[in-house]
Amino acid sequence: MNDNMLRIENLTVRVDNHQILKDFSLNINKGEVHVLLGPNGAGKTTLIKAILGFKKYVVESGKICFKGEDITNLSISERVSKGIGVLFQRPPEINGVKLSKLLTVCNQKRSAFTKETTENACDSDLDEYMNNLAQRLKFSEDYLERDVNIGISGGEIKRSEILQMMVMQPDLLLFDEPDSGVDVENVEIIASVMRELLDRDKVPSKQEKSGLIITHLGYILKFLGHITRAHIVMNGKILCSGNPKQIINAVMKNGFEKCKECISCIDPTEKFEEVDFTL
Repeated sequence: MNDNMLRIENLTVRVDNHQILKDFSLNINKGEVHVLLGPNGAGKTTLIKAILGFKKYVVESGKICFKGEDITNLSISERVSKGIGVLFQRPPEINGVKLSKLLTVCNQKRSAFTKETTENACDSDLDEYMNNLAQRLKFSEDYLERDVNIGISGGEIKRSEILQMMVMQPDLLLFDEPDSGVDVENVEIIASVMRELLDRDKVPSKQEKSGLIITHLGYILKFLGHITRAHIVMNGKILCSGNPKQIINAVMKNGFEKCKECISCIDPTEKFEEVDFTL
């Protein structure tokens, strides 16, 4: 049985005639959660959008495989239908589209890739399900009838995005700076749901979901439990990978600029101050 969830092989991506990713490779197995750290402009968000298949992000070479299937040339809709979900750093405002309607579409996508039938489900059952999820994220019932991302705070936008992922229940979850522009209270709410979506509270043998989290300093990681591996990305490449606690301690101590001078800035003999990734 192939436990590989996401495999990226020697991926080179161009955006507006600028090469952003260069021979980028990454492997995430089922049940693993990886974190990408790096300065602005390193190529982290470009990677997320290339995985999703945004047309502006042109793959010049390499390939992207999801659950053993080459998806490099598939459309965004096809990739999402196969079980990929994303929380964007800056999702768009959508005038005229109610959040409840968007959630209904998300539910249909989930049913498509899980092969679940909704023939016997009625609208009232679905409404109750949506309202229960909204309450968990501290949304009022009337919030679902507002236009998507219109006139709300950064924290509310992130909670709206995570609500959509709760409905879709994807197998691979991509989080682009989930703690960016969010206050402490909202970070804890978002992180608690991320932890559930990523199966972090299940025993390892029962962890089916995989995740890729982009963050600058890793604050949100302290609420998520075990993180499998961390990677530092600069200039479109992974410069070093390893134990998340050691990687983040090295970045906090030396900064990303130090990585340009020495990609082996982690001294394995040094005693690092522990970074607690558990509640």
